[in-house]
Amino acid sequence: MSMVALSTPWKVVILLAPVAFLNYLDRQMLASMKSSVVADVTGITSEADWGYMLGQFKWVYAFLSPIGGILADRLGRKVVICGSLLAWSLVTFMTGQAETYQALLVTRTLMGISESFYIPAALALIADHHSISSRSRAVGIHQTAIYMGVIAGGFGGMVADAPDWGWRSAFRICGIGGVLYSLPLFFLLSEASGKAPEPGTEKRLSLPTAMAELLTNMSFLLLVAYFTLPALAGWVVRDWMPAILKERYGIGQGLAGVSATLYWQAAAIVAAIFGGYLADRWSASSDRGRIHVSALGMALIVPAILGVGFAGSLPAAVGCLILFGIGWGFFDGNNMPILCQIVKPELRATGYGFMNLVSISCGGLADWGFGALRDKQVPLEVIFGVFSSLAAVSAVLVLLIRPRRNLQES
Repeated sequence: MSMVALSTPWKVVILLAPVAFLNYLDRQMLASMKSSVVADVTGITSEADWGYMLGQFKWVYAFLSPIGGILADRLGRKVVICGSLLAWSLVTFMTGQAETYQALLVTRTLMGISESFYIPAALALIADHHSISSRSRAVGIHQTAIYMGVIAGGFGGMVADAPDWGWRSAFRICGIGGVLYSLPLFFLLSEASGKAPEPGTEKRLSLPTAMAELLTNMSFLLLVAYFTLPALAGWVVRDWMPAILKERYGIGQGLAGVSATLYWQAAAIVAAIFGGYLADRWSASSDRGRIHVSALGMALIVPAILGVGFAGSLPAAVGCLILFGIGWGFFDGNNMPILCQIVKPELRATGYGFMNLVSISCGGLADWGFGALRDKQVPLEVIFGVFSSLAAVSAVLVLLIRPRRNLQES
């Protein structure tokens, strides 16, 4: 089917898919290229150094996400999305120039600033264009592009090991690609009429009023906690799993990067599409349909995380990661659709930005803490056992969320 023949809501999803792909490719590559980067960049002396650098990105990203959401709710989603893509693509190119640990920290900080504006604006734009009958599918398809970006980033170790390429070339090429896509994207994307507030209209809430509405909404606070607890393990799986598999099973950097990303992200792609379809169908008969699908995903994530810690072989670890991916696809594709059931349309980007603030700042602490625990030789079984327990708590929290019937069709 041609782009012309597609309806505007689905055009938006297709146009944003390459942006989502680059958003996670550009950040994931570093994890799979760890050995090459550590050998080439001066000043990295411990696992905690590496974990702090990974955490630095997340802390900056997290604290600026609400600002990105606020701007998207006030200036429009399109401007924020395209500006974010252009900025982080330039930073991606700069990353390929870093020679020292301090320079790498600076580029990761700038990456956190520039990428923090994208996800709240993009998911809000998709939610604006799609109704209750297709919202989970649309968000799920967008999230599959993220998973594909993580998969592609997992091959970064092979690119870094290739004599004719190297880790620096990969960052430079991805940066140039993002810059080139940002201009046509600006002219092709469209806002959804009547959903995002226009500056100067009464629909636009003041910042204090917006924050008061969110922070006094118990279902929103439950969603924030639900969004955060499993993400602690999710970030460690993304950022540390290539290094874990390489060390634990004695395999090369390239195979470790692929094994740590390809299988579970492929499973997440299938689960996000199927989970979106199931959530949309279930929501037609129950306003808790999306919540139940997401809770089902969390029920799979709990044993998967525990299994990763205890896996005695590479195939066993990959099997647990695949189960994690299935659960993650169900979970990840329904967070914005659930948010749409509990907050007003003009608070979607702001609300998701606040969710990112809490979740990803905690994820940064998890990255740093994981590195510090590894330096102290704490067993993986203990670390992932804690992560599994936190995910189990979140499975209970999501079931306490109460959708607002007046927002079902918004």
